[in-house]
Amino acid sequence: METVKGWGPQALDFAVRLALAALILIVGFKVIGIIRKMVRRSLERAEVEITLLRFLDALLNAVLLFLLIFMAAQQLGMNTASIVAVTGSAGLALGLALQGSLANFAGGVLILFMKPFRVDDYIVTEEGEGTVYSIGLVYTTLLSIDNKKVVIPNGTLSNMTITNVTTMEKRRLDLTVTIGYQADLKRAKELLETLYADSPEIIKEDGITVYVDSLTGNGVVIGVRGWVKTEDYWPLRWRLLEEIKLTFEREGIEIPYNYMNVRMIGEK
Repeated sequence: METVKGWGPQALDFAVRLALAALILIVGFKVIGIIRKMVRRSLERAEVEITLLRFLDALLNAVLLFLLIFMAAQQLGMNTASIVAVTGSAGLALGLALQGSLANFAGGVLILFMKPFRVDDYIVTEEGEGTVYSIGLVYTTLLSIDNKKVVIPNGTLSNMTITNVTTMEKRRLDLTVTIGYQADLKRAKELLETLYADSPEIIKEDGITVYVDSLTGNGVVIGVRGWVKTEDYWPLRWRLLEEIKLTFEREGIEIPYNYMNVRMIGEK
């Protein structure tokens, strides 16, 4: 009977602890929801990438839930030190097992934070080039010009030089052409300037520059520069190269090229 009577205070104490733990969980879940909404709104105002936003939201939720459960367990009188020790050991073991994946994960977070490129940008890297199709937390996917999918680990990508071709609104279009030493240099420069000036894609306000780039064994190298919108760069480049070739032929301006002269020597 004495043993049964002793259960009364213990049961009451446990019931109080259980009620407080339940209250902590109920209030905690509501507070976590409020905190997540506030953080999400702040990240959206900062125009954080949706992939990174979702990851940070999930990470914040996991951390807050762990703290909430830790507080509830502490209220119930559980040995929280052992919980922390087990969690730390498990985290360390998991980190060692997934070392390579974690490096890619960290690279993905870095890329999403620093934004060296975005989806639909055209980038050039040591591992390949193409239009950015997707940016994940572990891999970034590019689509090459011939529509091949190039998948690059973010750990590798974050540690290499990246050239973002389309991030700026305009690009400078530089072309060079070689003419013979006997050709009319001034006339060639006039033709190049006219071809650029007559192209509506060229931004006239930024000026057009025609110059002698170098003197080589094959001839005189003439350069011409002008600014265009990024989306007009390649179509205009291809068209101007063709027009330069046809215009110089029509004007009688020689474009020298290397050739081999083979002479057959018959037997005596």
